[in-house]
Amino acid sequence: MVANVIFDVDGTLMDSVDEHAEAWRRSFIEFGRDIPFAHVRSQIGKGADQLLPVFFNDEELERFGKDLEEYRSALYKREFLPKVRPFPRVKELFQLLRKRDRKVALASSAKDDELKRYVELCGIDGLFEAKTTADESDKSKPHPDIFEVAMAKLGKPDPATVAVVGDTPYDAIAASKLRLGTVGMLCGGFGKDNLLTAGCRTLVKDPAELLRRLEQDPEGWPWDAPSRDSSKDEESR
Repeated sequence: MVANVIFDVDGTLMDSVDEHAEAWRRSFIEFGRDIPFAHVRSQIGKGADQLLPVFFNDEELERFGKDLEEYRSALYKREFLPKVRPFPRVKELFQLLRKRDRKVALASSAKDDELKRYVELCGIDGLFEAKTTADESDKSKPHPDIFEVAMAKLGKPDPATVAVVGDTPYDAIAASKLRLGTVGMLCGGFGKDNLLTAGCRTLVKDPAELLRRLEQDPEGWPWDAPSRDSSKDEESR
């Protein structure tokens, strides 16, 4: 049985992927690079340390990488953070996980002040055991560092008892390096094939569907969606 759950936040609990992508896109323009929105969006889920090298070379990053990252952070907090909202039923999901004695950690590439705001918007303060931020790991996803920190804060549980919930292929790739199974959340906008190819064990639409699975099948959750009555299948043949 899954007794520990590690949640990504942006695109998984918060409807914020487009906002992050547009903040990066506008920041790139400020530093002389006009990148199509769709290309930028495909990289959301990585932290700045992994995202920026996709678009800029080492010499450019040496010259202005830190300034670009700071510009993007300020822009996001000023113009985009006020617009983001949680997906439906996040709070109810966390409440039920707490009621069923599941331990929960948040594993985000966000800065600490951004994560605090997300927790406030979701109404989940006090409903999780641990959290990690960008400042607590050397490398962001698809490297496993953030999940390693979360696992340590959960007491280093057996990987078989842990589920990672994330919306990007980078979540699944990072989790697989620690032998952790991943629930792929489609609400972040990545396609089913991308998530399954990256290693997601199961897919759900959003936190509301994950909550319904927990209500209907707490023992098999989150891997096994409730099946139909097999006797009815036999009768229909």
